[in-house]
Amino acid sequence: MENQKKILVVDDEADILEFLEYNLLKEGYAVKTAQMPCDIVNIIDDFQPHLVILDIMMPEIDGVELCRMLRAEERFNEMLIVFLTARVEDYSQIAALNVGGDDYILKPIRPKILTTRIKAILRRLNRQTEGENNNIVFGDIEIDREQFKVKKKGEPIVLAKKEFELLCLLASRPGKVFSRDEIYLRVWGSNVIVGNRTIDVHIRKIREKIGDDYIRTIKGFGYKIE
Repeated sequence: MENQKKILVVDDEADILEFLEYNLLKEGYAVKTAQMPCDIVNIIDDFQPHLVILDIMMPEIDGVELCRMLRAEERFNEMLIVFLTARVEDYSQIAALNVGGDDYILKPIRPKILTTRIKAILRRLNRQTEGENNNIVFGDIEIDREQFKVKKKGEPIVLAKKEFELLCLLASRPGKVFSRDEIYLRVWGSNVIVGNRTIDVHIRKIREKIGDDYIRTIKGFGYKIE
């Protein structure tokens, strides 16, 4: 299929690879698996995946370092990367996102959560393919960036300018985790000094207006829409 999304799964455990391959194939994705990350660049060049799922804990090279290596190559900058981790420590998840990961999934993996998360992250790729669109829709929310309007179930919602810009940024790439530094830079700019809690206050106000079900907090790192 021409529009079939391709997913590469890298993990040192054969049973995990088999489990993920089965569930992703069932969803209609083209899937390739790899146990040895040492030749990952050649595999990616050959398979050209839209998304790579990386296990964090691997014997030869851990997923965080592997992601850092891939992101250093300009041709891999737009490729989506999701981590698998059995570690629940915040620092492990933050390290994964800091090197350019788009999201993470905790082990043990539940099939429904896996496929839902993968669909959400691939929406970001769809946005990139379609290019900038003045209209963004997620859930019951509609955003018209050209007319500076937001609606929920057809009813208008009034947002302040920075609230609107922040919501547009998060909604532009569903599934992507935006770090606090990136949000500051893209919404307020490098020449504006704001307080440490500025983003949190704006997120709280947006949630009060559109509801709590859309914006997810990634503790110690930033926010995303899913």
